[in-house]
Amino acid sequence: MTSTFPAPGPFAQARLAEAQQPSAETAISVKGLWKIFGPGEHKIIGTPLADLTRDELRLATGSNVAVRDVSFDVRPGEVFVVMGLSGSGKSTLIRCLTRLIEPTAGEVMFDGEEIGKASQARLRDLRRHRFSMVFQHFGLLPHRRVIDNVAFGLEVRGEPKKARRDKAAQMLALVGLEGQEMRYPDQLSGGMQQRVGLARALAVDPDVMLFDEPFSALDPLIRRDMQNEVLRLHNEVGKTMIFITHDLAEALKLGDHVAIMRAGQIVQIGRPEEIVGAPADDYVADFVQDVPKSYVLTLGWIMREVRPEDPLDGPAYPSTTIIREAVRDVACSDSPIRIVDDGKLVGVVDRSMVLAAIAGTEPEA
Repeated sequence: MTSTFPAPGPFAQARLAEAQQPSAETAISVKGLWKIFGPGEHKIIGTPLADLTRDELRLATGSNVAVRDVSFDVRPGEVFVVMGLSGSGKSTLIRCLTRLIEPTAGEVMFDGEEIGKASQARLRDLRRHRFSMVFQHFGLLPHRRVIDNVAFGLEVRGEPKKARRDKAAQMLALVGLEGQEMRYPDQLSGGMQQRVGLARALAVDPDVMLFDEPFSALDPLIRRDMQNEVLRLHNEVGKTMIFITHDLAEALKLGDHVAIMRAGQIVQIGRPEEIVGAPADDYVADFVQDVPKSYVLTLGWIMREVRPEDPLDGPAYPSTTIIREAVRDVACSDSPIRIVDDGKLVGVVDRSMVLAAIAGTEPEA
């Protein structure tokens, strides 16, 4: 395995320790979630069979474990990204959250309510009012105009035509499609169609938005634009978002927290800088070894304590600043960068540390 630079400093170590603590406030809490497909679905958990690998279990029982004992918390207003390769179980996982696929075992708590105990009527109510989902395939109704596609969820709720069209028009303006209301989906580009899907998901004013690889079929430039659109909308509307992707760069760009899945299990959960700077095992390390560290790690990750001989007239940045954003000031200053949080000097970063981060090597002592 390629060694990972840099080792976390004291500030980053404190962040890592904090990340291991349960979140005080959660939007969604998942505990011990399983999904097994096959004849032995409800007879495997709690037996020695549950310890078998996927292939071993398939040979022994004809069943397949898609999600294996998964637990995580999603905080209100954050973008929580689940990243994994094809077959890792990520799409099954997101569908289990609202029981589009029935979990085999485990608990999904939303706002104090256990989703697994909800009646079918309650599930329909949750899906119409509190959750919305954006899929890879846009799922637009080809015979309906754009504005009526966006208003479809409101129509299902039974809201009056004028009210739902007014709301749909507001959402189209929010996603940059003002003036496209009366066109049909096949008259729009792929990126514009996905914006219609975003507007439709937002129109019902959900508490949680679920994205299942929504941009994977788009061209790279359009995909980048849509990622930026999600970030902009998140900043504007502040929705809790769970985002599924197989693309590491997308996960690191969008996620406040990122969960890496492999063979139905989560192998690491952390902030992007924690995933890149402190991979949990060789599998994660292989994923992140080619990621430019200076584009993900923060000054807080590499900072050191202030020494008596340090000049303190250098530029000041908060600890959350991405390293590459400070490169120009590092090049122009002979003094270390001061790391200041809440008006307090908490550390410094010198030129050698930033250059080492860019090069992906260990800094000089």
